[in-house]
Amino acid sequence: MPVAERRRRHPDRGYDFDKYRRLLWKRGIKPLIARRGVAHGSGLGKVRWVVERAFAWLHQFKRLRTRYERRADLHQGLLELACSLICLRRLRTSF
Repeated sequence: MPVAERRRRHPDRGYDFDKYRRLLWKRGIKPLIARRGVAHGSGLGKVRWVVERAFAWLHQFKRLRTRYERRADLHQGLLELACSLICLRRLRTSF
């Protein structure tokens, strides 16, 4: 595949270290790595922890953590049941 057609990916803020920037310069690549501590232009990732927390709640149910069900309707039913239990537990602690 020609160089012009190759898709270049830009690393995220986790790679914002001088070590990685030097390695890229040595290979003749201008590093386009986002700086840590600088606000995102798009605001992407501001509420990412909400999604990660929801997945953590769902992973307490073993059958959802490792999908054993082959049928999508059974998996969907277990997912809805797990969400209901999570909501019930949250409601119980709030009253």
